[in-house]
Amino acid sequence: MTRKLLLIAPAMLAACSTAPAEPLVHGETPGHECKADATDHFLGQAGTSETGAAILRATHAAILRWAPPGTMMTMEFRADRVTVALGPDNRISRINCG
Repeated sequence: MTRKLLLIAPAMLAACSTAPAEPLVHGETPGHECKADATDHFLGQAGTSETGAAILRATHAAILRWAPPGTMMTMEFRADRVTVALGPDNRISRINCG
């Protein structure tokens, strides 16, 4: 029994000493909070990777989620995510945070 404990003890101590430097919060990226106030000028534009990158910069979000028509989306709120709804013509119809 003592021999088994001596073999397991270093592994247990190593597991305790590897805590992350910054606490991780599920569903949030530290330093990113989406703000969709100034995104109206993107409405009607084509849903391209370039437009998506510009929306990420404009909203300060960490995650971009495209929402094509007819696609089911999860409803959990993420302060670091922007959702871009597309119409049937692949044009942006709505932009909101969460």
